[in-house]
Amino acid sequence: MTLVLSNKIKLVASDFDGVFTDGSVYISEKNEVQKKLNFKDIMAVSMLIKKGIDFALISGEESNILNYFKDKFNLKEIHGGIRQKGIVLDEIMKKYNFQKDEVLYIGDDINDIPALELVEYRIAPKNVNPVVVNKVEKLQITNNYGGNGAIREIADILVNLN
Repeated sequence: MTLVLSNKIKLVASDFDGVFTDGSVYISEKNEVQKKLNFKDIMAVSMLIKKGIDFALISGEESNILNYFKDKFNLKEIHGGIRQKGIVLDEIMKKYNFQKDEVLYIGDDINDIPALELVEYRIAPKNVNPVVVNKVEKLQITNNYGGNGAIREIADILVNLN
């Protein structure tokens, strides 16, 4: 199924774990946490920025990986350790004067529901928690799983809109 998006979208905001990753966490013998990312999804952020679409990350976890995105793409809105994602997204929208039909939010789990409900364009990767599917109206689901091209699927559509 093809996602229905708009050329009015000015901001893509996303959760991180379960969207940019497959939700897996690798823990080394030294208790170091590592996560696997798909370069297609990293490239998607670059594509969106080059198209003039702002990008924000709102993660429930604190992670140095978020700093990678902040530094690589000079992102202003990177938020880690956030439990109230809807509140943070609302603050970002007010700060930059984005309307709900100008924002797309991507999330996969129950803590994303308030943020998903704030915006017109609500997307979840194929590995979305079924509770989210049942609670969020007008939720669109990608063909790809989180950590396996879900962000790129969205970016490919957005950059090709007129």
